[in-house]
Amino acid sequence: MDTKEIIRLIKESPKSTHARAYIAGELDGIDFSAGNAKFVGGKEFGLLTGDFFALKKLIGDNPERIKSYDIQVNDRNSGVPLADLTRYEARIEPGAIIRDRVDIGKAAVIMMGAVINIGAAIGAGTMIDMNAVIGGRAIIGDNCHIGAGAVIAGVIEPESAIPVTIGNKVLVGANAVILEGVQVGEGSVVAAGAIVANDVPPGVVVAGVPAKVIKEVDEKTTMKTAIVADLRQM
Repeated sequence: MDTKEIIRLIKESPKSTHARAYIAGELDGIDFSAGNAKFVGGKEFGLLTGDFFALKKLIGDNPERIKSYDIQVNDRNSGVPLADLTRYEARIEPGAIIRDRVDIGKAAVIMMGAVINIGAAIGAGTMIDMNAVIGGRAIIGDNCHIGAGAVIAGVIEPESAIPVTIGNKVLVGANAVILEGVQVGEGSVVAAGAIVANDVPPGVVVAGVPAKVIKEVDEKTTMKTAIVADLRQM
């Protein structure tokens, strides 16, 4: 997705405050469709999901039937829904947050706590490790490993901003930060904790703050950074 498309989508999408309500009482006969709510339960207890204000009104309109309730709010004025995870041929662990309009390649692995924003693309066989943040429109190639806590900057504004692009077979170490517009060449390694402000050529190791090339990728480096195919099995 380009920036203009993302901005238009966010601007024009209906904003909603998604919530769930646990309700108890004499529920038989209540018209839950009146608030466009989804109800799962029985005659005395159930779960409602939908817009917070619609749920609040539905509960308020039925005080004689709904004796007690608890409402939990999931977000506030959200303009971009979460992705339908069932459409990906990938392994996605609990707690990952993936927005709509994200591409994830076959056999990719998204670990707990990872966040992937709108317009990002994750290549086949790539692992996004725990608590990594992949910003809007970031492009990550095939068979990469983005380490735990790493941040790949997103660029949704200004409209002229260039997205981060990471080539195939790149390893980004834990807690590294790759800033807006940076291009990382195929087969390179970004050391843990590095802050990358400039483009990285293919086949090198960068480290430091700001990150600089410290050597070319050699056999020893390749052995240390090789991905494990068994972790990508579906």
